[in-house]
Amino acid sequence: MKKERVVVICPGRGTYTKETLGYLKKFKPQLNELIAVLDEQRHTLGQPTLSQLDDEPIFKPQLHTKGEHASALIFACAYADYLSLDFNKYEVVAVTGNSMGWYIAMAVAGAMNVPSAFTVINSMGSMMKDQIIGGQVIYPITDQQWQKDPATLQLVQTALQEVNEIPDCEAFISIHLGGYVVIGGNQKALDFILKKLPKNENYPFQLINHAAFHTPLLQATSEKAFQLLQPRLLQSPTLPLVDGRGHIWMDYAVDLNELYNYTFADQVTKPYDFSKAVSVCLKEFCPDRLILLGPGNSLGGAIGQILVENKWQNIKSKQDFSQRQQDDPFLISLGRSVNSGV
Repeated sequence: MKKERVVVICPGRGTYTKETLGYLKKFKPQLNELIAVLDEQRHTLGQPTLSQLDDEPIFKPQLHTKGEHASALIFACAYADYLSLDFNKYEVVAVTGNSMGWYIAMAVAGAMNVPSAFTVINSMGSMMKDQIIGGQVIYPITDQQWQKDPATLQLVQTALQEVNEIPDCEAFISIHLGGYVVIGGNQKALDFILKKLPKNENYPFQLINHAAFHTPLLQATSEKAFQLLQPRLLQSPTLPLVDGRGHIWMDYAVDLNELYNYTFADQVTKPYDFSKAVSVCLKEFCPDRLILLGPGNSLGGAIGQILVENKWQNIKSKQDFSQRQQDDPFLISLGRSVNSGV
């Protein structure tokens, strides 16, 4: 049987929610050893184990969304999802991710082994456990059929220009996320943005327990990462990796010093263009399908919007995307799949 060529997409922060509480339990029979190893690493650090967090009777936002817990939980869920794929059916041709998903993508692509990936993700997630630096606000820039709206984008750019002229305010585009922009900044600036941008249903809103990722405000975090995390944690990937600039790191042909510097410098302090990353995966690797790892499906809409923007396989609107997903899904979201081994 001919294998389907797939691009694997790894989720970032905010994907482990009350709807995905207990996500790890479905993997315990076949991946008990992996989960046990990660639990032991957490226990050694004096942190609640992933099993304990996942087994909580109710989702507790002030517990589960903290960086030092959420990052490790999402990594474990996503990597377990990846291991559950049927590799007799799928050939993975490239890997990418959104924001923190870059570290998961590195693990999936073999640029870090599991213990190293856990060290990186747990460390980066714990950097601001005492005090979060700034925050993030999300805002849509498309219409109901996922067409980019230049006027709305201009509103965002004007708001950013105005807020950065106010003393002690700093705000920047943090993530290009399909039909959304994520704005990172200090709290004074975000308070202005939240009032300035016109209300659009539930938007704009501030993401809970998110710092000003991918902005210059995290320069100190970048410097601390270089001190704590050594280049030896990285190794040559065995699958192509597409980063937050749309740059392709080809398997077995990577300068590890360059990868190390990108991961803990530009990737931390400069905008993350998830839209470009997925677009490059589509155009350079021409996959038969995209596979989004869980937990959850929060990136599903953003990926659909990127397909619409590229008019990929004649998907030109939200309606087109929805119809395609019903007829022959181009995007497989494992966070929505009842059974493993997709």
